[in-house]
Amino acid sequence: MKKKSRLLTAAALLLVVILGFFVYTAVYYHADETARSALRSDGSVAVTPTDYGYLFDGPAEDAALIFYPGAKVEAEAYAPLLHRLAAGGLNVCLVRMPLRMAFLGQNRADDVMAACPYEHWYIGGHSLGGAVAALYAADNGEAVEGLVLCAAYPTKPLDDGLIEISLTGSEDRVVSRNRQESGRSLAPACSYTYVIEGGNHAQFGSYGAQKGDGAALIPPERQWDEAAADILAALGRAA
Repeated sequence: MKKKSRLLTAAALLLVVILGFFVYTAVYYHADETARSALRSDGSVAVTPTDYGYLFDGPAEDAALIFYPGAKVEAEAYAPLLHRLAAGGLNVCLVRMPLRMAFLGQNRADDVMAACPYEHWYIGGHSLGGAVAALYAADNGEAVEGLVLCAAYPTKPLDDGLIEISLTGSEDRVVSRNRQESGRSLAPACSYTYVIEGGNHAQFGSYGAQKGDGAALIPPERQWDEAAADILAALGRAA
Protein backbone atom coordinates (compact mmCIF):
# COMPACT_ATOMS: atom_id res chain seq x y z
CA MET A 1 0.00 0.00 0.00
CA LYS A 2 2.83 2.40 0.85
CA LYS A 3 4.45 1.82 -2.53
CA LYS A 4 1.15 2.40 -4.29
CA SER A 5 0.64 5.59 -2.27
CA ARG A 6 4.10 6.87 -3.22
CA LEU A 7 3.41 6.17 -6.89
CA LEU A 8 0.11 8.03 -6.73
CA THR A 9 1.79 10.97 -5.01
CA ALA A 10 4.56 11.06 -7.65
CA ALA A 11 1.98 10.88 -10.44
CA ALA A 12 0.00 13.72 -8.87
CA LEU A 13 3.12 15.87 -8.55
CA LEU A 14 4.05 15.16 -12.17
CA LEU A 15 0.56 16.15 -13.28
CA VAL A 16 0.81 19.41 -11.33
CA VAL A 17 4.17 20.19 -12.97
CA ILE A 18 2.82 19.45 -16.45
CA LEU A 19 -0.31 21.52 -15.88
CA GLY A 20 1.81 24.32 -14.45
CA PHE A 21 4.03 24.32 -17.53
CA PHE A 22 1.02 24.55 -19.85
CA VAL A 23 -0.42 27.40 -17.79
CA TYR A 24 2.96 29.17 -17.87
CA THR A 25 3.29 28.90 -21.65
CA ALA A 26 -0.34 29.89 -22.28
CA VAL A 27 0.51 33.49 -21.36
CA TYR A 28 2.86 34.93 -23.96
CA TYR A 29 3.89 38.07 -25.84
CA HIS A 30 1.82 38.70 -28.95
CA ALA A 31 3.02 40.20 -32.22
CA ASP A 32 1.68 43.76 -32.55
CA GLU A 33 0.21 45.49 -35.60
CA THR A 34 3.62 46.70 -36.75
CA ALA A 35 4.79 43.10 -36.85
CA ARG A 36 1.64 41.98 -38.69
CA SER A 37 2.24 44.67 -41.31
CA ALA A 38 5.78 43.37 -41.89
CA LEU A 39 4.32 39.97 -42.79
CA ARG A 40 2.93 41.49 -45.98
CA SER A 41 4.86 41.07 -49.22
CA ASP A 42 6.15 44.16 -51.00
CA GLY A 43 8.30 44.99 -54.00
CA SER A 44 11.49 43.81 -52.26
CA VAL A 45 10.41 40.85 -50.15
CA ALA A 46 7.84 38.09 -50.67
CA VAL A 47 6.58 36.75 -47.34
CA THR A 48 5.14 33.25 -47.61
CA PRO A 49 3.58 31.05 -44.88
CA THR A 50 5.24 27.62 -44.77
CA ASP A 51 4.94 24.38 -42.84
CA TYR A 52 7.67 25.56 -40.44
CA GLY A 53 6.59 29.21 -40.17
CA TYR A 54 7.39 31.89 -42.76
CA LEU A 55 9.86 32.48 -45.57
CA PHE A 56 11.06 36.06 -46.13
CA ASP A 57 12.29 35.85 -49.72
CA GLY A 58 14.30 38.84 -50.93
CA PRO A 59 16.89 39.32 -53.67
CA ALA A 60 19.30 36.69 -52.27
CA GLU A 61 19.33 33.41 -54.16
CA ASP A 62 21.96 31.33 -52.38
CA ALA A 63 21.75 32.10 -48.65
CA ALA A 64 19.25 32.10 -45.80
CA LEU A 65 19.10 32.58 -42.04
CA ILE A 66 17.02 30.20 -39.91
CA PHE A 67 15.60 32.25 -37.04
CA TYR A 68 14.37 30.89 -33.68
CA PRO A 69 12.04 33.19 -31.66
CA GLY A 70 12.48 34.06 -27.99
CA ALA A 71 10.68 32.21 -25.21
CA LYS A 72 6.97 32.90 -24.91
CA VAL A 73 7.06 35.27 -27.89
CA GLU A 74 4.81 34.82 -30.90
CA ALA A 75 7.06 34.09 -33.88
CA GLU A 76 5.42 36.74 -36.05
CA ALA A 77 6.74 39.43 -33.70
CA TYR A 78 10.14 39.26 -35.42
CA ALA A 79 8.80 40.11 -38.87
CA PRO A 80 10.06 43.75 -38.93
CA LEU A 81 13.70 42.78 -38.35
CA LEU A 82 13.55 39.75 -40.64
CA HIS A 83 11.85 41.70 -43.44
CA ARG A 84 14.77 44.15 -43.32
CA LEU A 85 17.31 41.32 -43.48
CA ALA A 86 15.61 39.79 -46.52
CA ALA A 87 15.39 43.13 -48.29
CA GLY A 88 19.07 43.74 -47.54
CA GLY A 89 20.37 40.51 -49.03
CA LEU A 90 19.78 37.59 -46.64
CA ASN A 91 16.61 35.53 -46.92
CA VAL A 92 15.10 34.35 -43.64
CA CYS A 93 13.20 31.26 -42.54
CA LEU A 94 11.23 32.15 -39.40
CA VAL A 95 10.47 29.03 -37.36
CA ARG A 96 7.43 28.56 -35.14
CA MET A 97 8.22 26.58 -31.99
CA PRO A 98 6.06 24.17 -29.95
CA LEU A 99 4.37 26.19 -27.19
CA ARG A 100 6.61 29.11 -28.26
CA MET A 101 9.60 27.44 -26.54
CA ALA A 102 12.64 26.92 -28.76
CA PHE A 103 14.12 24.16 -26.59
CA LEU A 104 11.15 22.01 -27.61
CA GLY A 105 12.17 22.34 -31.27
CA GLN A 106 15.96 22.61 -31.28
CA ASN A 107 16.36 20.52 -34.44
CA ARG A 108 13.61 22.14 -36.51
CA ALA A 109 16.39 23.64 -38.60
CA ASP A 110 16.79 20.17 -40.13
CA ASP A 111 13.30 20.34 -41.61
CA VAL A 112 13.86 23.87 -42.89
CA MET A 113 17.07 22.94 -44.68
CA ALA A 114 15.44 19.85 -46.15
CA ALA A 115 12.64 22.00 -47.56
CA CYS A 116 14.74 24.85 -49.01
CA PRO A 117 17.63 24.43 -51.48
CA TYR A 118 20.00 27.17 -50.30
CA GLU A 119 23.75 26.78 -50.69
CA HIS A 120 24.70 28.80 -47.60
CA TRP A 121 22.88 28.47 -44.28
CA TYR A 122 23.07 30.51 -41.10
CA ILE A 123 21.12 30.06 -37.89
CA GLY A 124 20.23 32.46 -35.11
CA GLY A 125 17.57 33.74 -32.80
CA HIS A 126 16.54 36.04 -30.01
CA SER A 127 17.08 35.40 -26.29
CA LEU A 128 16.28 31.72 -25.53
CA GLY A 129 15.81 31.18 -29.26
CA GLY A 130 19.36 32.39 -29.83
CA ALA A 131 20.72 30.13 -27.10
CA VAL A 132 18.98 27.12 -28.65
CA ALA A 133 20.22 28.12 -32.11
CA ALA A 134 23.73 28.20 -30.64
CA LEU A 135 23.28 24.64 -29.37
CA TYR A 136 22.22 23.56 -32.85
CA ALA A 137 25.24 25.31 -34.38
CA ALA A 138 27.58 23.67 -31.86
CA ASP A 139 26.22 20.22 -32.72
CA ASN A 140 25.87 20.80 -36.49
CA GLY A 141 28.85 22.91 -37.49
CA GLU A 142 28.97 21.23 -40.87
CA ALA A 143 25.40 22.28 -41.72
CA VAL A 144 25.59 26.00 -40.99
CA GLU A 145 28.21 28.66 -41.69
CA GLY A 146 27.31 31.21 -39.06
CA LEU A 147 25.38 32.06 -35.91
CA VAL A 148 23.41 35.24 -35.20
CA LEU A 149 22.73 35.95 -31.52
CA CYS A 150 20.26 38.69 -30.61
CA ALA A 151 20.51 39.23 -26.83
CA ALA A 152 21.74 35.66 -26.42
CA TYR A 153 24.92 33.64 -25.83
CA PRO A 154 26.31 30.15 -26.52
CA THR A 155 26.63 27.52 -23.82
CA LYS A 156 28.77 25.04 -25.81
CA PRO A 157 32.02 25.61 -27.73
CA LEU A 158 31.52 26.65 -31.35
CA ASP A 159 33.60 25.37 -34.24
CA ASP A 160 36.19 27.81 -35.56
CA GLY A 161 34.77 27.34 -39.04
CA LEU A 162 31.70 29.36 -38.00
CA ILE A 163 31.09 33.09 -37.96
CA GLU A 164 29.39 34.41 -34.80
CA ILE A 165 27.54 37.71 -34.66
CA SER A 166 26.36 38.89 -31.25
CA LEU A 167 24.06 41.89 -30.83
CA THR A 168 22.83 43.46 -27.58
CA GLY A 169 20.90 46.61 -26.76
CA SER A 170 22.68 48.89 -24.29
CA GLU A 171 19.49 49.15 -22.21
CA ASP A 172 18.79 45.40 -22.11
CA ARG A 173 18.05 44.34 -18.53
CA VAL A 174 16.86 40.81 -19.38
CA VAL A 175 19.91 39.03 -20.77
CA SER A 176 22.60 38.05 -18.27
CA ARG A 177 25.70 40.12 -19.01
CA ASN A 178 27.85 37.72 -16.94
CA ARG A 179 26.71 34.75 -19.00
CA GLN A 180 27.19 36.71 -22.19
CA GLU A 181 30.75 37.45 -21.13
CA SER A 182 31.34 33.80 -20.26
CA GLY A 183 29.96 32.84 -23.66
CA ARG A 184 32.69 34.82 -25.38
CA SER A 185 35.18 32.10 -24.41
CA LEU A 186 33.07 29.65 -26.45
CA ALA A 187 32.95 31.86 -29.56
CA PRO A 188 34.74 30.88 -32.78
CA ALA A 189 37.82 32.74 -33.96
CA CYS A 190 35.73 34.86 -36.32
CA SER A 191 33.24 36.68 -34.10
CA TYR A 192 31.63 40.12 -34.12
CA THR A 193 30.08 41.88 -31.14
CA TYR A 194 27.74 44.85 -31.53
CA VAL A 195 26.06 47.01 -28.90
CA ILE A 196 23.08 48.96 -30.17
CA GLU A 197 23.15 52.18 -28.18
CA GLY A 198 19.71 52.90 -26.74
CA GLY A 199 18.27 49.55 -27.73
CA ASN A 200 16.76 47.07 -25.30
CA HIS A 201 15.79 43.39 -25.18
CA ALA A 202 12.24 43.46 -26.52
CA GLN A 203 12.92 45.71 -29.51
CA PHE A 204 14.60 42.95 -31.49
CA GLY A 205 10.97 41.95 -31.94
CA SER A 206 7.73 43.92 -32.02
CA TYR A 207 5.61 42.68 -29.13
CA GLY A 208 5.53 45.54 -26.64
CA ALA A 209 7.37 45.94 -23.36
CA GLN A 210 8.91 42.89 -21.69
CA LYS A 211 8.90 42.33 -17.94
CA GLY A 212 12.21 43.28 -16.35
CA ASP A 213 13.57 45.02 -19.44
CA GLY A 214 15.11 48.47 -19.53
CA ALA A 215 13.37 51.35 -21.30
CA ALA A 216 14.64 51.81 -24.85
CA LEU A 217 16.12 55.21 -25.72
CA ILE A 218 15.65 54.76 -29.46
CA PRO A 219 12.57 53.84 -31.51
CA PRO A 220 12.23 50.16 -32.52
CA GLU A 221 12.68 51.04 -36.21
CA ARG A 222 16.18 52.28 -35.50
CA GLN A 223 17.06 49.13 -33.55
CA TRP A 224 15.82 46.93 -36.41
CA ASP A 225 17.72 49.03 -38.95
CA GLU A 226 20.97 48.86 -36.98
CA ALA A 227 20.65 45.16 -36.18
CA ALA A 228 19.97 44.27 -39.81
CA ALA A 229 22.84 46.44 -41.06
CA ASP A 230 25.28 44.88 -38.57
CA ILE A 231 24.27 41.32 -39.45
CA LEU A 232 24.44 41.90 -43.20
CA ALA A 233 27.80 43.66 -42.97
CA ALA A 234 29.37 40.94 -40.82
CA LEU A 235 28.18 38.21 -43.18
CA GLY A 236 29.15 40.21 -46.26
CA ARG A 237 25.57 39.99 -47.48
CA ALA A 238 24.60 43.66 -47.77
CA ALA A 239 22.81 44.30 -51.02
